[in-house]
Amino acid sequence: MKLAVIYDSKTGNTKKAANWIVEGMSEVEGIMAKAFSIDEVDVEYVKEAKGVVIGSPSYAAAMTPDLHRWLLGNSGKIGFGGKLGGAFATQQYTHGGGDLIIQSILTFEMVSGMLCYSSGGACGAPFIHLGPVGVNNNMEKHNGLDHYKGDFLIFGTRFAQKATEIFD
Repeated sequence: MKLAVIYDSKTGNTKKAANWIVEGMSEVEGIMAKAFSIDEVDVEYVKEAKGVVIGSPSYAAAMTPDLHRWLLGNSGKIGFGGKLGGAFATQQYTHGGGDLIIQSILTFEMVSGMLCYSSGGACGAPFIHLGPVGVNNNMEKHNGLDHYKGDFLIFGTRFAQKATEIFD
């Protein structure tokens, strides 16, 4: 089963997180997962994918304008309806609005007819209520995206397990 992660990345942090999610997805037997920048999406692959996770860095506590434009222009062509959807974010500051970004992406996915997944509290710790958020060390030198790698990996695994449960 194919799964996709689509992201916008300005400094490389969101790309790194996207690749961690793919790594976690790939741990599940029968899953083929790939990450795509919005500038390099393999439309045919994503059309065939049963699930799509979308990610963005925080841009004034919102998804980037580039990702928003991409979603508006492409989600219908790709056929998001009926796919499993998820979201993630990266941010410069601890309180950078990652949860707001994820909520806006999940709302977009629901409006597009996707089935949204977060893992919530049902899977136990780590509790990923809406989607994983990582804080990079671009501005907070005490922080660093690598501290959040485990959350992105486990989210990818959980997402793939749920996709397998639903679609296989």
